[in-house]
Amino acid sequence: MTELHRVVVLAGGISHERDVSLRSGRRVADSLLEHGLHVELVDPDATLLAALRADPPDVVWPALHGASGEDGALRGLLEFLGIPFVGSLSDAARLAWDKPTAKAIVARAGVATPRSITLGRDAFRELGANAVFEAIADELPVPLVVKPARGGSAQGVTIVEDRAGLPRAMVDAYTYGDVALVEQRITGTEIAIGIIDTGDGPVALPAVEIEPLSGVYSFEARYNAGETRFYVPARIDRGVAAAATEAALTAHRALGLRHLSRVDLIIDGAGTAWFLEANVLPGLTETSLLPQALEAAGHDLGWVYAELARAALRS
Repeated sequence: MTELHRVVVLAGGISHERDVSLRSGRRVADSLLEHGLHVELVDPDATLLAALRADPPDVVWPALHGASGEDGALRGLLEFLGIPFVGSLSDAARLAWDKPTAKAIVARAGVATPRSITLGRDAFRELGANAVFEAIADELPVPLVVKPARGGSAQGVTIVEDRAGLPRAMVDAYTYGDVALVEQRITGTEIAIGIIDTGDGPVALPAVEIEPLSGVYSFEARYNAGETRFYVPARIDRGVAAAATEAALTAHRALGLRHLSRVDLIIDGAGTAWFLEANVLPGLTETSLLPQALEAAGHDLGWVYAELARAALRS
């Protein structure tokens, strides 16, 4: 095996999550530097592919949130170029990036997921907006969660408490894409379970319980320190935690993810873990959930990130 020396961390990009990506990328780069690796932090642009082809690094770490890093396109190009990279392969990334597709795959694997409907923008023009809204409201009683079918960091997500709020929520979701997911809201304890795999199979980290002070885990609550309380491990029954962990691992495997992921779930009053979504590139900022879980498990971030890079090199 070639020794790991030079890692290129990609951060920034042009997605709606650019600022978060820059923060994640800096944290990854700093952790790898502290571990003794040569690291280059690169904001991708039109010169990226030529630079990678002219001087390929040992490993690329795509710390790019949003479409630029999670929809599979960049990962597919890296695969074509034969450059090892940290994270899921392009086919798996595409499955996880599309929330309705991920829900269907995970549900078939036996994990509970809230009842939902996926609607493209054109459905309202073709079938009549009033008729569509009436059908949704009759079949999926409030409260509902409306979100873009693709995307992260809670951007474009609205909790709908009454029927009158549904049209506005759909407009907000369509700001981030042409397809929206309308999902029954499950009330309970929101948790996130990080998963890492450095070569010996996926291992689940302690569940992180999320308690936003505003009551909603919004974009601001995710990335502004002090707006959310986190509990690691989550304050849930040991048996419930074990079942949620198994659900997260099942989702990770069913979607074909590798190296690292984060699975978001809701635990209802009966202790059932409901799958919400899987993230092929969890946030890695100072307020993000995966780093908190790693530290709670006693892991040094630099060591883990370096081991993931070595796993990519071996892949």
